[in-house]
Amino acid sequence: MEWPTTVSAMILLALLRVAIPIAVTIIFIKLLKWLDERWKQEADLEGAEVVKVGNVGCWEINKCPAEQRAACKAYNNPDKPCWQVFREKNGRLQERCIGCDVFRHAPVPVTA
Repeated sequence: MEWPTTVSAMILLALLRVAIPIAVTIIFIKLLKWLDERWKQEADLEGAEVVKVGNVGCWEINKCPAEQRAACKAYNNPDKPCWQVFREKNGRLQERCIGCDVFRHAPVPVTA
């Protein structure tokens, strides 16, 4: 009677030794696939936000009133990004531009 019990215990332990690593691997793969899909969705959302911000003037995003728009350099130079219009003489960006959503979500320029 001991022989079948011993053999079945050995088979069970061998299966556990193989089954547990395989199960952990499958769970890890599913977790990585889930993370990959989530990161793809976040990247798609960020890309959509960049397009929206890039096509709209900062005066619309910041909801500037009409009288403020008339005196604004960026509004009068719509072909340039607003942070380039407000750049200081020494080439530095103004503090208000660095924290602005328009600047932070702008696409990175590509150099040729």
